[in-house]
Amino acid sequence: MDERTDLLTIGRLARSTGISARTLRFWSNEGVIAPAGRSAGGYRLYDAECVARVELARTLRELGLGLDEVRDVLERRATVAEVAAAHVAAIDTRIRALKVSRAVLSTVSKRQSTLEETALMNRLARLSSTERAQIIDDFKADVFGRLDIEQRLRERVSALDIDLPDDPTPDQVDAWIELAELLQDADFRARLGIFLELNTPTGDRKAPPGATIWWARQVVNEVARVREEGVAPDDPAATELISRMFGDADPGEVLASLESGISAGAERYRRLVSRVRGRAGAPDATEELHWLATALRSATGGEAARK
Repeated sequence: MDERTDLLTIGRLARSTGISARTLRFWSNEGVIAPAGRSAGGYRLYDAECVARVELARTLRELGLGLDEVRDVLERRATVAEVAAAHVAAIDTRIRALKVSRAVLSTVSKRQSTLEETALMNRLARLSSTERAQIIDDFKADVFGRLDIEQRLRERVSALDIDLPDDPTPDQVDAWIELAELLQDADFRARLGIFLELNTPTGDRKAPPGATIWWARQVVNEVARVREEGVAPDDPAATELISRMFGDADPGEVLASLESGISAGAERYRRLVSRVRGRAGAPDATEELHWLATALRSATGGEAARK
């Protein structure tokens, strides 16, 4: 075929396409491109169709397709759309895995974690949806199952959903790691159970006055307002605020309800659940709750002095 002037040697094909002769030779050996013929000396020769095929192969390789997939597309055994759809799914899977890895490494860096802690966090982050649901179900059965609550409220608790979406953000994964550790902590479960027993209305008992701190956000908002005004917990204005919010309720009972929630870490739990769900949620109220606890102690001390 030496007399044909439209044929290219592998060297000229490399210069024409910008792909190394070594790569082109490998593609040729793998059947991705086939020479149009050979020279008298046995060298491979390529025509214009081969050039076009090389350009298509390069595009598909740059998009991440393997040589087998490239060959299937070029031989019309699969369409580009079919292969692209499969790769989109594969890329999405890799992206999710990378997000999980990034979140774990970010948490490890932030916490200065040991190797053992890193292994635990990695395992928690990569649990399947079924495994994550089992952690939540075990937690609900242990903590909420002991409560004597009406059926309507029990059904709401049973329907409580805390899970990562299919495409979680790094912050959601980070929050899930922390939440999963917390939900499996026996001490946390016990403290939260005590808190709920004190603050949840049952069939024969109304919730104590202090429960409104947790179930009604306006209490925290009121405390935030007076704190911004510079009111100290032992200031008479703080006592007036307590009286306005809780009326004639015994400040000691309100304080007991509040302290049980602080001890349980109820605010941390609430914030973690919001982050896992990808919601901004209400701002962290930890400082407001501690301010209110101090104000209630001051109020109860004042009452004791008056008695």
